[in-house]
Amino acid sequence: MKYIKLVLLCIVMTSCSPVRVTSDYEKTAVFSDYKTYNYFSNIASGLSELDEKRLISAINTSLSNKGLSLSETPDFLIDFKTSQHQEASRNNVGVGLGGGSRGVGGGISIGIPVGQHKVNQNVLIEFVDESKMGLFWQGKAESNFNPKATPEQRESHFRTLTDKIFTQYPPKPNQ
Repeated sequence: MKYIKLVLLCIVMTSCSPVRVTSDYEKTAVFSDYKTYNYFSNIASGLSELDEKRLISAINTSLSNKGLSLSETPDFLIDFKTSQHQEASRNNVGVGLGGGSRGVGGGISIGIPVGQHKVNQNVLIEFVDESKMGLFWQGKAESNFNPKATPEQRESHFRTLTDKIFTQYPPKPNQ
């Protein structure tokens, strides 16, 4: 039953909040050379410690699915940053008042915001090869984020983000 609830939660979260993903990369990078990774020791992610652990776990799972492995002697290092911003509600109710006679008229209209402000979260993941070319790949995702989400919802959120980001790694020609 718990598994079914988690699956339904994932479906609801991904269908209601689209994830917009972009990526960029160094054209001269040979992506097949990169098999192992680790993280920079001084990551300033902008996340709480618990959410940072959730994001790292999601990244590890996504990269493992791509055939990459965590290593103490990595081919490249990973840095990530996040930011959040509130988006004003786009739902408004209009209230109007008007009148007129003999071909003369006037009116007043105001919009009243309805609903809550949405919180958007940006996640930027960067791959850096310090021995060769520096930054060689980056992926960015933007999606809605619920600051009051449960731990399970947060795990699902970060898994969804990383899975979508890494659909663009390694880059395909003409991507």
